[in-house]
Amino acid sequence: MAEARILIVEKGERLEYITLVWCSLEAVAALVAGVLAGSVALMGFGIDSLIEVTSGGALLWRLHHDADVVRRQNAEHVTLRIVGACFILLAVYVACDSVWSLLGHSIPKPSMIGIAVTALSFVVMVLVAGAKRRVAHDLGSAAMNADASQTALCSYLCAIALAGLALNALFAWWWADPVAGLVMVPIIAREGLDALKGKPCCERSCIEAR
Repeated sequence: MAEARILIVEKGERLEYITLVWCSLEAVAALVAGVLAGSVALMGFGIDSLIEVTSGGALLWRLHHDADVVRRQNAEHVTLRIVGACFILLAVYVACDSVWSLLGHSIPKPSMIGIAVTALSFVVMVLVAGAKRRVAHDLGSAAMNADASQTALCSYLCAIALAGLALNALFAWWWADPVAGLVMVPIIAREGLDALKGKPCCERSCIEAR
């Protein structure tokens, strides 16, 4: 059992390294495209990618302490709250920036780069989130499951941002971009509050670390 758990932890670590590398590149591309296009959805997506990097780093720290039961439990609690705080910060940013853009009638430029980045990221994040959830279930890790939720949320944000960018590019619906940002807010905030309360799991078996 101990050897099997080590293999699962190593798989989890590989997934987090993939997350760190991918989301770092994704963040740079999305933020540059967001600045050039003046897109709230792209900026929010880019900042979410940076938060995903923070979450991934916290999970690596958690996984490195898995062998020691006491340190594992302490790392679970700390990591869970780090992920929750990241969610809340993102929700606040996206809400403020979206409202500001709507009130100021800020019109984003069409961004084909942004559309390509969000479409590709959607596919990658769906696959990585699914793999993380399986590792979380096998380890009984609430923190890992919260990070999987963060990754899944990233895929939702990809889809929402993509919809806003496409509507603006096809129909010049400038308001679709900040409205897409506002749609993200309750999803992000709910995940953040659940993580801060220590109950981010859709699968209740993940609440208690094995």
